Amino acid sequence: MSVITIIGSGMMGLVLAFPARENGNTVYLVGTPLDQEIIDTASRTGQHPKFDRPFPDGVEYFQFSEISKILPESDLIICGVSSFGVQWFADEVLPLLPAGVPVLSVTKGLLNDDNGNLVCYPQFWQQKLDALGKNNELCAIGGPCTSYELVNHDQTLVAFCGRDLPLLEKIKSWMATDYYHIITTGDVIGIEAAVALKNGYALAVALTVGENFKRCGREELHFNSQAAVFLQSSREMRKLVSLLGGCEDSFFVGIGDLYVTVYGGRTRKVGILLGQGLNIDEALEKLQGVTLESLVVARRVAQALKIRAARGEVDLNDYPLLMHVDAIVSDRQPVNIPWEKFTC
Repeated sequence: MSVITIIGSGMMGLVLAFPARENGNTVYLVGTPLDQEIIDTASRTGQHPKFDRPFPDGVEYFQFSEISKILPESDLIICGVSSFGVQWFADEVLPLLPAGVPVLSVTKGLLNDDNGNLVCYPQFWQQKLDALGKNNELCAIGGPCTSYELVNHDQTLVAFCGRDLPLLEKIKSWMATDYYHIITTGDVIGIEAAVALKNGYALAVALTVGENFKRCGREELHFNSQAAVFLQSSREMRKLVSLLGGCEDSFFVGIGDLYVTVYGGRTRKVGILLGQGLNIDEALEKLQGVTLESLVVARRVAQALKIRAARGEVDLNDYPLLMHVDAIVSDRQPVNIPWEKFTC
């Protein structure tokens, strides 16, 4: 089949070794300079420290210092770094890419500038590639998928997005299995915006869980309040995806991703702590060592909207939930969900 090289030892990147290898491809896992221990452990045990089953037989492991040996063999590069490694990937990996080898990213997020513009990571990397004079295609993955469940072959539906649809179909043929199902679309900004936005809004839904825990004095789940904030999240996400030029189908991919993110993971944990009354500093201290893209996305999108609102281009009243999340994470304000603003 093909040679697929996964760079970065984040769980969402490395989990793709399962469908890739089980589809008959040669799979190389390459750590960043910060992933040496993970790669050493995987090389020794055949398993990621946080996965409950080993990688498929035949997966090979490499430190980043060895990357020059394997890149020339690669038919596809998968970027599995966290959002905090986006600049590192631009500086250290993109210049090394062999001509014509596509990149498929699982890294989620948006970047903002002083003019209120928001770009997704493939767009940011494209600017770097253009400056380098390289012709590599940048594609990305979005949709409802948790690494733990994909490891265990739970039925999963995601979207691969990119400018070159025939190329996406080829990549799909390398990656799709009887449990990993792939939609292809040319709407890069729509998919990337939707699946980045879901992080901030999943935190918002989790606030209601913490509030109910606090009010009841025990971990009792109430679903009316969760559903109400989920509804408002959907309304605001739809406006934002449209504002950035995405299409409706991409918005729905983001809603699927919002659903799965609400029900597990780091974003849910911090949202519950905030809803129980901790401020953002106290919540992060309690979750020491946890990286939270949800906080970064909420801040960046809110900053961009405020700049556009000052020019009269958007109305912040259309985004009361996002503005409240930003007030919590940026200004250390207490949780006080603006319920009545959702009725306007």
